[in-house]
Amino acid sequence: MEQTTTRSAAIRDGLGVGLAVGLSGVAFGAAAVTAGLDVAQACVLSLLTFTGASQFALTGAVGAGGDLVSATAGALLLGTRNTLYGLRLADLLQVRGARRAVAAHGVIDESTAVALAQPDPAAARAGFTTTFATLYVMWNLTTLAGALGTSFLGDPGMLGLDVVGPATFLAILWPRLRERSELRTLALTGALIALAATPFLPPGVPVLVAAAAVLVVMVR
Repeated sequence: MEQTTTRSAAIRDGLGVGLAVGLSGVAFGAAAVTAGLDVAQACVLSLLTFTGASQFALTGAVGAGGDLVSATAGALLLGTRNTLYGLRLADLLQVRGARRAVAAHGVIDESTAVALAQPDPAAARAGFTTTFATLYVMWNLTTLAGALGTSFLGDPGMLGLDVVGPATFLAILWPRLRERSELRTLALTGALIALAATPFLPPGVPVLVAAAAVLVVMVR
């Protein structure tokens, strides 16, 4: 009975997080089209990449005029944290066979947080699966909605939609920044490095420089 209760609570957590965070896909769809991507490209990014921070970083660099190599490199660098999440979740979720590839696609901030918050492995698996499934469906549907809606505008930039991506990214990060002063210091350090490098480096590269510097600080 207790195990059933914890699994039900985990499923409720996963549904709540998936539905709430999934709405941010509208902002990504709008930001992607504003950056110059078409609706199909925005949707493919959400289907195959499925990690909001990396997607916003890539479209932001492209929208600023950066080349695809630096934009992709920045997105990949941000996505490396999911590898660390995967190492932490591997023993907890105990996924075997071909399902590991599917589960790996769902290892993101939200699914990891919900899984690790559960009191036992069964609840962790239920929370992870529910968060992944709900958020994946919502994120992709809202990406399509945001991209389609923005594509009908004559010039999305005239409405200031180019700030949607950065604003949403900051909103996603803000709860984490409020938790610890160390995280705020790292974020501020990265921002200052990126701002200082922007006049001298091509779009997309300052993010790489800032992220690399912050990674060095974290390792030390």
